[in-house]
Amino acid sequence: MNITKNHIMKKLPIGISTLEKIRNENFVYIDKTHHVANLFNSGGRYYFLSRPRRFGKSLFIDTLKQAFLGRKDLFAGLYLENNWDWDKQYPVLHFSFGEGNLASLDELNSKINRFLDEYYLRYAVENLYTEVSSRFAYLIEQIAKNHAPAVVLIDEYDKPILDNITNSVVASAMRNGLRNFYSVIKTQDANLKFAMLTGVSKFSKVSLFSDLNNLDDLTLDPNFADICGYTQLELEATFAEYLVDGKVDKNELKRWYNGYNFGGREEQKVYNPFDVLLFFNKNYEYRNYWFETATPSFLVKLILAKAYYFPNLTGIIVSADLLSNFDVDNIPISTLLFQTGYLTIQEVIHEIDGVYYRLSYPNFEVRTSLNRTLSQVGVSVEDYSNNRQFLARALRNNEFDLVGQSLVSHFASIPHDWYRNNKIANYEGFYASVVYSYLAALGYDLIAEDVTNHGKIDLTLNMPDKIIILEFKLAKYGSAAEAIEQIKTRNYAAKYLASGKPIYLLGISFDETIRNIAEIISEEFHP
Repeated sequence: MNITKNHIMKKLPIGISTLEKIRNENFVYIDKTHHVANLFNSGGRYYFLSRPRRFGKSLFIDTLKQAFLGRKDLFAGLYLENNWDWDKQYPVLHFSFGEGNLASLDELNSKINRFLDEYYLRYAVENLYTEVSSRFAYLIEQIAKNHAPAVVLIDEYDKPILDNITNSVVASAMRNGLRNFYSVIKTQDANLKFAMLTGVSKFSKVSLFSDLNNLDDLTLDPNFADICGYTQLELEATFAEYLVDGKVDKNELKRWYNGYNFGGREEQKVYNPFDVLLFFNKNYEYRNYWFETATPSFLVKLILAKAYYFPNLTGIIVSADLLSNFDVDNIPISTLLFQTGYLTIQEVIHEIDGVYYRLSYPNFEVRTSLNRTLSQVGVSVEDYSNNRQFLARALRNNEFDLVGQSLVSHFASIPHDWYRNNKIANYEGFYASVVYSYLAALGYDLIAEDVTNHGKIDLTLNMPDKIIILEFKLAKYGSAAEAIEQIKTRNYAAKYLASGKPIYLLGISFDETIRNIAEIISEEFHP
């Protein structure tokens, strides 16, 4: 229980996604009901929303449900109380695939049938069919005929596919089964009042929504950029007592957890609710709460399989089409990173041929956690933890020989079997990628392929008290000394002279035959 000056603060709704429980049991609630009114009153009827996990999608779906059921009592004091026609109620068919892991098409159909059985019983509909899409269609027809046009709300529509994404055969079967089920929404247009689907991923229309092409996609709609998550204003107003109680530095909180942008304005950037709630609940400790709820093992495997250059994870520019081009057999890494919440929109770019987005890490938590996972490939947790602490201390103390030892030790701890089983070890950018992620995991500002007037620096490490410029070479193409000479010849350091910080130069050469650093040379730069 949280108490401030003999005053009991509202409870934190951790893991709670039902509006009734939140409103009736003194939990904190951030009013998003103006979005409910906007959706219903805009003239549209069929919507789709993609957001990363633990972002409040289920609560928003339940809020829609209670509004259509006419539960005015739950909206007292909220925007919707005076902006909704409470004299009209609609039958709501609410399906959620969030519970459990389905491993076959038969299990999927059984789950759908359990939902349908409940609604057949509730609305006293005679069971005439066995096939799921026929049952679904007949249910909607009968509800509209005997009651009112139905509202269909589907939460975590894609989970049966994503749970099996590493098995393309099962994932494809799930996709086809769900496409058959969801196609009913279009064919039953005359009998539906409203429909909305939410999930983590946005599958391509051709693969999953070919029979449901009338959905209005809200994922990157600026009008709904803050439909889920907490904006800075919402956080400061609703959690004011918690902020005071924990003496929270709002700028530090923002650095750690804010920054998710879904195509909106600066003030529409949002926090992941899960991080905020856990931070307040766990004695105001900064930890990687959201990241730790799910290890992105599939994502790491995909990055390694495609020999992706780790530094390119930030700053990449993609088209709006690419961010919606996701399928079982076609998974662009940038799309997957964005949809799962590891990257977000840094900048919206309008070109003559359409809209493009520059992607980057949303915040400190994601940047450090993801890079820690990437730099840890093939290494035991114990070895990695020891080396990382050793590296951090060496960097702080300008002990660059020890920095080299730490990096050598890190590569040496990767087993030979790992190299044999991962072709990325033959990719020239692999070694630089690991160094990049190893340093990024420490939390310092890093700039990969740092542009200067004289060329691109491989990597710049901007620390509070110093600048470190790194240049990489494969031993067969050049030595560490030649890397240092390149930094000097091209006058890379000139870009940072105005910072007033000491500037250090590091040349690193990698030897593919020993799968490690061959040589590392450092020196302080003097203009």
